[in-house]
Amino acid sequence: MPPSTCYITFVLKGTPPMTSTYQTNLTDRTYNGWTNYETWNIALWIQNDESIWNYVCDNDVCCYEELVEAFYDYGSKETPDGVKWDDPKVNAPELNAEVFDC
Repeated sequence: MPPSTCYITFVLKGTPPMTSTYQTNLTDRTYNGWTNYETWNIALWIQNDESIWNYVCDNDVCCYEELVEAFYDYGSKETPDGVKWDDPKVNAPELNAEVFDC
């Protein structure tokens, strides 16, 4: 269920109306819809880096674990943002379900 949102409009004399958005569902502990920052960061790199995505498609990589193995074979240990490919916080089942065609 998406977090609920509250819209408040402020009108100050002599200025146009301004709207602010506040997250009212404070129990939402996700990061941009992903389990955490690490999972989001890795998904972002896989889906938005052309060379990574081309590798996934060209080599029929079917799951995150297979891609991590390839990264290590090529000497890559982390994303350009410093998140380790095999960080224990990464939600591999979520990546497999959302990013890969398994």
